[in-house]
Amino acid sequence: MDIAIYTLTSELHDAASVEALTNKFLASIDIACDLRGSDFADFGRHDLSLIYVRTGGTEAIFRRLLPQLQTQCTKFYLLASGQSNSLAASMEILSYLRQQRLQGEILHGTPDYVRRRITTLARAGQARRWLRGRRLGVIGRPSDWLIASTYGADQLRQRLGIELVELPIEELTALPPKTGLEGAMSIYEALKAMGAKERLDGFTLRCFDLLTTVRNTGCLALARLNAEGMVAGCEGDVPAMLSMLLTRALTGSSGFQSNPACIDPDAGMMTLAHCTIPLDMVERYELDTHFESGLGIGIRGYMRPGPVTIFKVAGDLSRWFAAEGQLLRCEQRPDLCRTQLVVELADKADAAYFLSNPIGNHHIVVPGHVGQLFGELLSQV
Repeated sequence: MDIAIYTLTSELHDAASVEALTNKFLASIDIACDLRGSDFADFGRHDLSLIYVRTGGTEAIFRRLLPQLQTQCTKFYLLASGQSNSLAASMEILSYLRQQRLQGEILHGTPDYVRRRITTLARAGQARRWLRGRRLGVIGRPSDWLIASTYGADQLRQRLGIELVELPIEELTALPPKTGLEGAMSIYEALKAMGAKERLDGFTLRCFDLLTTVRNTGCLALARLNAEGMVAGCEGDVPAMLSMLLTRALTGSSGFQSNPACIDPDAGMMTLAHCTIPLDMVERYELDTHFESGLGIGIRGYMRPGPVTIFKVAGDLSRWFAAEGQLLRCEQRPDLCRTQLVVELADKADAAYFLSNPIGNHHIVVPGHVGQLFGELLSQV
């Protein structure tokens, strides 16, 4: 991560004493950063640009700098120590920012708290920079039943720098029908070649068309391509694909596009299932048929129990949802899609979202408790 720290210092304070306190304070935080001093020429061009308010008496200095800085920044992060009236000056500066209808936050507290907050903010900034210029393919139209899973190509381009590319599905539906593993692998090879030709960072596939044309499924192909670093979603669901891309940008890992299958609101328990799961998310997996059709190849994957986050963003970025929980076990029920995850939500109240105000049906299961990361990323796009 590229973290730069810029400084504000009053001339009334002894320079040697300020430098000694600066070194001590930054050593306590113990995070890799580039100390840029009072030269703000490249402010805002990093994953995270911090303004370290080293002393009191710096408020007017900041006010003079603000017209230059606000062209490069949508939110200001003020780093405050517990010395030399640093916090008091930061509070005055933040109040001034609010009066100007600008956003800001003071990073202050224990070294552990400040370190964690800086890391979270820098990861979100790194993800925002990574996302710009990404190309996502929509192979075939979204499935007919995704009546609420709409998207806004203009919003994605303007706010995240992501380009959507609509591609015909005929390259796949024209493949010779082949059953079982051989046919599933031919779909994988065709999708991989299409991704390379179109310079895609990800895609979503209207996969159910393959059932009636080539008599096979894309489940294995998607599971493999995700594990290889290509975001690969199914059913032509653009919001789900976008959610998977944000997952990769923030965490570096794959996300599992799944359907909530059943929910116990009182217990905060839910089961999520689908016939594909990225192969890098599982300890082991088995090949079965696709659940609804009984054709082709479906994946029954077994994730290691542990912390997870359930995430979804709307296709026009108008809203998002993230709930943390614990993956308790994987099941093998015959009446659900092949991979089945039983999750206990950390906050039982989050179950109400799925029953009262969901963002479509598909949701992304992400390893780890990373809800705050999604919040930081999406609050500034």
